[in-house]
Amino acid sequence: MKQSDCILIEDLNVSAYNIPTDAPESDGTIEWKSTTMILVEINAGEKTGMGYSYADISSAFFIDKNLKKVVIGKNAMDIPWILKCMVDSVRNNGNCGIVAMAISAINNALWDLKAKILDLPLASLLGKVRDDFPIYGSGGFTSYSIERLQNQLAGWAEKGIRQVKMKIGRDPDKDVYRVEKAREAIGDNIELFVDANGAYSTKQALKLADQFDEIGVTWFEEPRPSSDLTGLHFIREHAPHGMNIAAGEYGYNLSYFEQMLDVGSVDVLQADATRCGGISTFIKAGHLCEAHQLLFSSHCAPSLHLHAGLSLPSFFTAEYFYDHVRIEDMLFDGTPQPVNGALHADLSRPGLGLEFKFQDAEKYKV
Repeated sequence: MKQSDCILIEDLNVSAYNIPTDAPESDGTIEWKSTTMILVEINAGEKTGMGYSYADISSAFFIDKNLKKVVIGKNAMDIPWILKCMVDSVRNNGNCGIVAMAISAINNALWDLKAKILDLPLASLLGKVRDDFPIYGSGGFTSYSIERLQNQLAGWAEKGIRQVKMKIGRDPDKDVYRVEKAREAIGDNIELFVDANGAYSTKQALKLADQFDEIGVTWFEEPRPSSDLTGLHFIREHAPHGMNIAAGEYGYNLSYFEQMLDVGSVDVLQADATRCGGISTFIKAGHLCEAHQLLFSSHCAPSLHLHAGLSLPSFFTAEYFYDHVRIEDMLFDGTPQPVNGALHADLSRPGLGLEFKFQDAEKYKV
């Protein structure tokens, strides 16, 4: 099959799965007991592309009612055109939140589909700049006991993951103690990251940044919400020099990422292909970081981000998020497993290299 051939999209199906957590979880600002995955399948050229997002079930309804008719009949090879058509079609509904996550799931499926039509792993279609996809273990929820916090972080370190992250911000008066206990569990040779999910005031964050620095914390994520670019910039300017300020996971479009970098809000820009418009926009955000000579990181969904991350010179480290790793291992064949603190793409499998376990997932279908 020639790359120039017009291969029309014949059908699109969407489904949703709600998977309970293995225990109640919380971070600095919210609590949750389950995670919903939105799965999209697109058929063209006798192939099926699969993509997903972690979003509310309303994203699935939006896809079925509004976006499906935009996508069917388009040339599967023209991913930029299909993305533009989807974005144009939602003008009166807004292009953030539920709508952006719906578009993201479709865009991710389109990239999987195109690579399968060409019989290539997505990393080869995009062009690799590296073989390793470095990761950091992420969890350490504020709902955890000290014992579970220590066991989880130490367990990742024992598996060769050299960076680990914990949640803070639920009870600021106890955060320094929890961070100290985390450091005690992982020793001095593992990098320790913290994530406040925007729970602190600006001055509160700066005070704690100095205390965290004494414990060896090298990454402070969302000390203020991602929407507070001025506050993040102020913290970045005044935080200890050895501490990276990271944010961006709630970016839903490219202009937001550009604004964040122009303001100087972060040392590490985070983007999430399940939210920001899919792999297409995720890659563009990575190129923005390259232009600004800043580091780039993927937020959550490690199996989805692997191939795209391998194509980006600015890529720094990927979030190996406990909830999503658990779900992806449960519901997919072909999920990558950590080796020496990194993931590696199976280049013998086309597309994203993932196959959904529909039978195993049926009990979670909503």
